[in-house]
Amino acid sequence: MTQKTWIFRLTVILISMIAHGAKVQPNIVVFLVDDMGLMDTSVPMLTDADGTPKRYPLNDWYRTPSMERLAEQGIRFSNFYAQNTCSPTRISIMTGKNAARHRTTIWISPKKNNRGKFGPPEWNWKGLTRDDITLPGLLKKEGYRTMMFGKAHFGPTGSEGADPLNLGFDVNIGGCSSGHPASYYGTQNFARGDSINNVPHLEKYHGQDIFLTEALTREAIAQIKQSVQEKKPFYVYMSHYAVHGPFQSDPRFAAHYADSDKSKQARAYATMIEGMDKSLGDIMDELDTLGVAENTFIIFLGDNGSDAPLGDTKGYASSAPLRGKKGTEYEGGSRVPFIAGWAKLNPDNPLQKRCPVAVGSVQSQLGTVDDIFPTVLSLVDAKIPDGYTVDGVDLAPQFTGKQNPDRSDTFLMHLPHQHRVEYATTYCKGDWKVIYYYNPQTPDRPEYKLYNLKDDPIEANDLAAAQPEKLRQIMQAMVDDMTSKNALYPVNAEGNTLKPVVP
Repeated sequence: MTQKTWIFRLTVILISMIAHGAKVQPNIVVFLVDDMGLMDTSVPMLTDADGTPKRYPLNDWYRTPSMERLAEQGIRFSNFYAQNTCSPTRISIMTGKNAARHRTTIWISPKKNNRGKFGPPEWNWKGLTRDDITLPGLLKKEGYRTMMFGKAHFGPTGSEGADPLNLGFDVNIGGCSSGHPASYYGTQNFARGDSINNVPHLEKYHGQDIFLTEALTREAIAQIKQSVQEKKPFYVYMSHYAVHGPFQSDPRFAAHYADSDKSKQARAYATMIEGMDKSLGDIMDELDTLGVAENTFIIFLGDNGSDAPLGDTKGYASSAPLRGKKGTEYEGGSRVPFIAGWAKLNPDNPLQKRCPVAVGSVQSQLGTVDDIFPTVLSLVDAKIPDGYTVDGVDLAPQFTGKQNPDRSDTFLMHLPHQHRVEYATTYCKGDWKVIYYYNPQTPDRPEYKLYNLKDDPIEANDLAAAQPEKLRQIMQAMVDDMTSKNALYPVNAEGNTLKPVVP
């Protein structure tokens, strides 16, 4: 049987199943890239005033042809937000809850509680547990084979969350408590001595001249093949360790950047971006070869802003024209690339008719990592459990290229810890963004910043002093939102809770 004949027969079967009321289940791939910011791609994610994609110098520095391919047949979001560190975002994807609600509000240190001197004593350092409702757990109940590859970072060493098999996954290759690899090189066994950051489950590649990104991709493809052979719908959580440090050059792509005047680390970072992009293309190609691409929906995103080794942490180099790197309070800390679409287009495919995508378009309306959970459940026609609180919304209406009038125009990024920004909350509402600094050592003097992101997307003009009424309005909305989510707050030297103060 030829591939075309197989695909035709499969389409006929799908149409028949739908006509007879049978449940048809698409395959889902969530392709998550560690530390990949909005500008770490050759795909222009930002637009001009008319909504037309606008290229910036970083778009010409990076090479991501597979992302370009997905963007051409899918839809990209120009205003998609994650939390500004990794574990909070990853648990939001798993649960559909904002970090302020699930209370893992900074990255989870594998070895010790890293709340910081004034962080909330009861923050959720332990992360996820067996008892938590998770996206892969719900998909398993729908008959899916659930698989994760790469970085987990859902809980510290020895906790239930450290092993993704406790959290609803049938397959786990590479996932543990670590937030980054000890090495990307197979010749080094993806390890460094007895480091906590040694990558597990890849012993077959030890000693080989292979990059970690490639090894994880090969494992994902093998497991996808097995799922197709078993005729089971599958959920793939392709969670690359790349492009997190250490910034080690992927030799397959080093020649592309050899003549650059950028630093050695910046060139290495670019090769890691390109290797990640090859992984995306390889998976899309394999889905096509297996005859399941038309029935597979891909969601591509980063987990927080860029950490590219370019410029100052709170400057404009790594995410230009946006300000700041991952972990900061600025847009470069939380804005991430987001592309969604079917792995292969076929307008006659009944699954694609059920979830149409405005091909090659840019969606300017807000999207957030909290939305992944309800969106995937909607794609597979599964229900959110009764009584379960979800902060995200189904993105399917926005995939059509239209705006969803029912979705909120707000995003809450809560980091009540010491990191690249110390003890702060940011809140976006429409065109406005407030940054609140708790200042636990001088709690009687909180600080505020206010920006109009429509007029000032680079966050250069603080309007807190000039527009006190607008500041008060946005701060009150932030406080109300945090209260509804039962957020935890920093404490002062005496251990007293520091709730935000509306000016």
